[in-house]
Amino acid sequence: MTWGTITDEGVAAAEELINVPLRRDRMQWIEEITVDSIRHFAWGIGDNNPLWLDRKYASQSVYGDLVAPPCILYAVDGTVVAPKLPGVQWLYAGTSWTWFEPILLGDKFNVEARLKKQELKSGRRFSKWILQTGEINYFNQKGRMTGKAIARCARTPRGEALKKEKRSKPFKSTAPHSYTQKEIEEIENQVIQEPRRGSEHLFWGDVSVGEMVPQVVRGPLGVIDIMAWYSGQQGATHYGGVHGDAIRYRRRHADYHLNKQTGAKESAGRGHLETSTGRDVGMGGAYDVGPQRIAWAQHMMTNWIGDNGFLHTLNINVRKPNLVGDTIWWTGTVVEKDIVKGYGLIKVDLKAVNQNGLLSADGDASVVLPINKNQGVCFPLPELIDAS
Repeated sequence: MTWGTITDEGVAAAEELINVPLRRDRMQWIEEITVDSIRHFAWGIGDNNPLWLDRKYASQSVYGDLVAPPCILYAVDGTVVAPKLPGVQWLYAGTSWTWFEPILLGDKFNVEARLKKQELKSGRRFSKWILQTGEINYFNQKGRMTGKAIARCARTPRGEALKKEKRSKPFKSTAPHSYTQKEIEEIENQVIQEPRRGSEHLFWGDVSVGEMVPQVVRGPLGVIDIMAWYSGQQGATHYGGVHGDAIRYRRRHADYHLNKQTGAKESAGRGHLETSTGRDVGMGGAYDVGPQRIAWAQHMMTNWIGDNGFLHTLNINVRKPNLVGDTIWWTGTVVEKDIVKGYGLIKVDLKAVNQNGLLSADGDASVVLPINKNQGVCFPLPELIDAS
């Protein structure tokens, strides 16, 4: 098969894996929820919620000990389901999360992952690309499904196959955005002043349709911010590891970036950290990791609902690269509220917009809030809304 090219043979080979259990050893960064794994993930997304980080504080909560941020399940399994198609680039397109119960200190997970479907697409950027959709189920040590992810990956041409694409319109390569000192000060103030409800109760009846969720701001994005995400969520595992592990992986899967200067086969994720490689793969420069941006939306939602609310679903589509130097503002608007199976459910529309006013990501979330002070949230939840 031709490296980096979407061929009928490659598509057919991937099609054979639909609903077949997949190996996930290269998608797992952690198996057990520990003090350190919680801390590293929370630090990696810039979330200093004491419910995740302060055992004394967490001991006074309804949970009695540390809880993990819901999106820590990205570290248990990275949710990338992009089999076959040698050399064809995968771009993370979004996740539809459903959580059924809190993720607690000491929880251990087994994961089941399958490719559920793949769709042949054609658009302005590529004459042919593939959208692969996977389902990842997370079972805790009690055998209960704690969470479920429906994850989407776009498979697009790479290398010479990308150059031959007559329709290919890579994202525009520009120098990092230049901010005034006043703009930097305003962004920094917004970041450090983000409100967090904490132990204060938010009841279902307190929320009104049309209400705005307090924003979370991230940026200007730096390479260290991306490295912090890697440290808490995946390391180099998604790209085959390092040294001998990486060589064996690249020989087996033909998943790599070819360094023009050295001729060496390097990590396919190099474009996240290096501007020239990010431009080579059509992203316009070095750019963030899709799940990282999604986890920032989770941070905003858990800030808003406080310790006694529960994030049930989070469905986010990644729309365009968030480049090094960009700043994004995550915001939310309450659009629905209802009592479903006895639970107080709130639905929120979400969007992330960058410093140029361009849409970076969007989607929705649903949260469960206590109906009154005498009635907390009972776990595990049934599936109250279809996030897929």
